Order: sequence, then C-alpha cells, then structure tokens
Amino acid sequence: MSTFEYSYGAQLMAPNRTRFRLWAPSKQKINVEIDGMPPVAMNKLDDGWFEAEAACGAGTLYKYRVSDDLAVPDPASRAQAGDVHDASIVCDPHFYQWQCKDWKGRPWHETVLYELHVGALGGFEGVSNQLAALADLGITAIELMPVADFPGPRNWGYDGVLPYAPDKAYGTPEQLKALVDKAHDLGIMVFLDVVYNHFGPDGNYLGAYAEAFFRDDIKTPWGQAIDFRRKQVRDFFTENAIYWLQEYRFDGLRFDAVHAISEKDWLIEMSERVRAAIPRDRHIHLVLENDDNSAMLLERTATGLFDAQWNDDMHHALHVMLTGEKEGYYAGYINQPEEKLARGLAEGFIYQGETSLYPGGALRGEPSAHLPPTSFVNFLQNHDQIGNRAFGERLTTLANPHALRAASALLLLAPQIPMLFMGEEFGATQPFLYFTSHLTPELADAVRNGRREEFARFNAFSDPALRERIPDPNAEQTFLNSIPVADSELAGSWRDWTKAMLTIRREEIVPRLQGAQSLDTRIVGPRAIKVRWTMGDGTVLMIAVNLSDQPVVISYDHLADGQGGTILYASDGVEDAVPSNQLPAHACIAVLEKEQGAES
Repeated sequence: MSTFEYSYGAQLMAPNRTRFRLWAPSKQKINVEIDGMPPVAMNKLDDGWFEAEAACGAGTLYKYRVSDDLAVPDPASRAQAGDVHDASIVCDPHFYQWQCKDWKGRPWHETVLYELHVGALGGFEGVSNQLAALADLGITAIELMPVADFPGPRNWGYDGVLPYAPDKAYGTPEQLKALVDKAHDLGIMVFLDVVYNHFGPDGNYLGAYAEAFFRDDIKTPWGQAIDFRRKQVRDFFTENAIYWLQEYRFDGLRFDAVHAISEKDWLIEMSERVRAAIPRDRHIHLVLENDDNSAMLLERTATGLFDAQWNDDMHHALHVMLTGEKEGYYAGYINQPEEKLARGLAEGFIYQGETSLYPGGALRGEPSAHLPPTSFVNFLQNHDQIGNRAFGERLTTLANPHALRAASALLLLAPQIPMLFMGEEFGATQPFLYFTSHLTPELADAVRNGRREEFARFNAFSDPALRERIPDPNAEQTFLNSIPVADSELAGSWRDWTKAMLTIRREEIVPRLQGAQSLDTRIVGPRAIKVRWTMGDGTVLMIAVNLSDQPVVISYDHLADGQGGTILYASDGVEDAVPSNQLPAHACIAVLEKEQGAES
C-alpha cells in the first residue's frame, strides 16, 4: 500500500494487516503491545532488528515493550494518541485524498521564503487560513519550523523526539496534508525544517533499547551525539527525509545545524538517496543550515546535492550595520562591515577560510565565489536571530526605520533567495521569544535557569537582577507574547510596500536570475556599498545601499541620457539626488542597466 519500503515503523500491508519493525540492538526480546490484543512477540532478525505482523489496521494504538518496566512509543511513530510518552497510532498513508494532484513544484530561483511557527499562527488550519494572503503578497514558499512531536503543547520544535509524527498540538496528519494541498493550489511551495543533529531532552527512549544510536566520544550543545557511522542510524533519517517529501508532498526540506553532524559523507549520501526516491519531474529543494560554510555541499552534481544554504554571514553583517551591536558572534563582523557585506553579496560566504574572531579564532569556510547567487538564502530576521535574543526583539524596535526599509529593499531585490520571518512583511513589533512547555518541573527549571545564565557573559546582563527579567520559556504568556499581530498604524503600509517589492522581484528579477553572476562591487562610504550583477539575459542589476546617517557620493552613469537604465526601486528622495550623484542617508536604489560596462 506504500510507494516506499520503510525500514522503521508500523506499515500497513493490507487494510487489516500491519507490519511492525524496531531496531533495538541492546535487547534480546521485544513485544509489541497492541490496544485490545494480547502482546505480540517480535521476531529477532539480524543486526538488531525486530519484526512482527498483526491483524490490525489504521487507527490501532500500540507501544513496544522493551523491558518489564518500560513500554515505549515507536521512534518512527506516524502519529501519537497523546504526547511523546503515549501510544503510537498506525496510520494509512493513503487515507488523505489529494486535490492538487498534478502539482510538480516550482523552480528554485522563483523562491521567496516565508518562515513561520505553526503554533503561533494557529496550528495547521490556522496556517492554511493565511495562505491566500501570503500568495497575494508574493510569497512563493512557506517554511514550517519543525513540527515533529515534542513534549507539551508549546515548543519551537527543536526539542522534537519523534521525527516522523506531526505534533498533535498542531493538528492531525490529514490537516497537515490539507495545508500542503491548499498551498499547492495557490502556487505556494511548502518547506519543512527537520532536525537530524540531536533529540530533545524529554521523551527520547532510544537509549533504553538502542544504545548504539548514540556516541559519547563527541559532544553537541544539545546532548548525546547521534552515531551516523551506523547504517541503521543513517537509514532512520534518510527515510525520514523521503517520508516528508513523498507522503506529505513537501517541496523541500531545511536541515538544521548540519555542522553538528560528524559524518559529512552522510549528507551527500542522503541527498543522493532522497533525489533518487522522488520522481524526476518534481521540483525538490534541499537547503542547509551549516556554520561550517562548506561550499562543496552546494556544488551541483549529476545526482544533486543541496540547492542552497542559509547565509548567516549576511545576516550578521547587516545586523551590525543596522544596530551597531558587537558582542557574541557579531564581533566577527564589526571591522569593515561594508566590505564584508559587499563580499557576501558578490561571493556568498563572507568567511571563506579566514580566521573568525568568534568563536575561538578558528578558520572557517570555503571559497564560494564560483557558486550562483541563488545558492544562498539571505534574511534580515529568522527564528534564531530574533528568538535567541534575551527579549526576542525584532529589528523594528532596534534599527532606524528608514535604514531598515533600505536593508529590506536590498534583501528582496538582490539575486540571492530572500526569506522573511512571520510578521516581518507588516513590520511586526511583537517579540519572538524562546518558549517551551516541558512537563517535568525539574527540566522546566533547568531550561529557565540555563537560559538566563547563558546571557551572563554579555555586558548588558552582568546584573543578575536584569537576568531575572528574561522571560520564562515555560510560561504560556511567553508563547502568547510571541504571536505577531498587525496592530500598528504602519502595518498596512509595510505590507503594501512588501507586496510592491515582491512584484518587482517577480516581474524584473526572477525572469533574469538563471545564469546571474557577480560583476563588481564598490565601497562608496561607511556602511554604504554599490554592487552589480550580470543577469542571465545580459542586463546588469545594480543595487546601492547606504545604511549610514550621512549621504554618500555615487556614480549613476547608467541613468544618464541615452544609457537606458531603468530605476526599479528608489527610497524616498533618492531620485531627486541622482543629478548630484548622491545617495542619501538610509536609502537604497536598484537599477536595471541594459548594457554591461566596467565599474568606474
């Protein structure tokens, strides 16, 4: 009944016949306990596998009895009857009847990403209700923060412990499929953020029956490292990626913090297996978060690899220029930030093997100038860069509003793939805070205290009394305060402006993106740059941005009479300053030049 033979989990073989499989190399005996039936002894196979078949179908509740005093949910559960400690449910992957059956996706260069938290937007149905407005805005792809089952009703999703099961707090598997279906009907791709570098601290039972799943000789910031040297472990996650793309028809995946995965060869193997499992006529996009700045993983081969990487370098450079902040990882971007910004726009990574000032002065990155601009996802804000601040402030409360508008224009019109974070399109001022709902008081206390102590190394939080004001992640109000609301007078104008920018991108930038490459860059002043790209049709895109509070001198050669340059966008007052070759403070201009010429 399934189009793919999964190694893990409960798989329907017939309407009233289910096969159960579990990798439990630490055990000699396993029973599957099926609701309403006597325990079923599982057959012990080679390499730590256990398998059994039983006369039961979709909707059946079950657990695995791994010892006399412990029965656990399926690590590959497709849905949970309750929370992460409760019984798993046998699911029929074909129960949902797809409406948008002919959807094949969209080419990567058409992508305009919109990252969102499903819970903050009202669950799967709540997100579905906002899709039409996002399509009208010009969004071509939404990216869901992780939905894999986590403890309690509230979480960012990075504490997930059951990677195959959509969290019940968001809705049913069918409601998630309906969300994807509706998005496709509106021409919107759907991406899912997946976490393969660690499990959350509550509800992960793998160590009780599969100790070999983990290794203790290396450390991660989040707990035990996963042992990707083992085939069974590799298969668990590779099949998970295939599962989301195949059964739920997601258009792409974003892989969280792959720098924390020790076996980099698995990333290559996984991408190749994923692409081989999906029909060739579907557009499937694989995107990395990778602090290592590994250009090799972005070099397209006959078998694929990865389409793009979130470019934290670009965020950090722009954030420093907009806010002046210089602690933590921003320390590596405070020297000549305009030069760093220009390099990022022209070449992708800012750190391409140089010594990073943070952390620890290590060499970081690989040369990336040979990669197309669309190999990089740029953003001014995302869940990490807002939510990992003590008070979750957005740039609307941190930056000069005119400078922020100029930086946003750069983001939305540059050839790199742009990403907005929910609420950014209407200038939301609500914070996005770190929130959890751990059910164990000891764990809730540890998370609260640990987060507050984490900020002790910053000068602004040297006072313990101030650290006590950092919101409690486990408090429901912390979650409620993180819901973006278009409640300001500026919300409508911000949204109209965003729509206008995305219209320019759709009509003028996207049709020219394939084959685009950097032409030249120039530093025109403190926090001010001019960058040009040769587009795929031979035209030249020039964007100049001045994030300082003083005007700068700039050449507008291609706007002179007879040169044929077209202004795609200009901040207020910029066109009046063109005759005097000035770019005002906190301003941006984008020009499409008809002929390529060397920068003077």
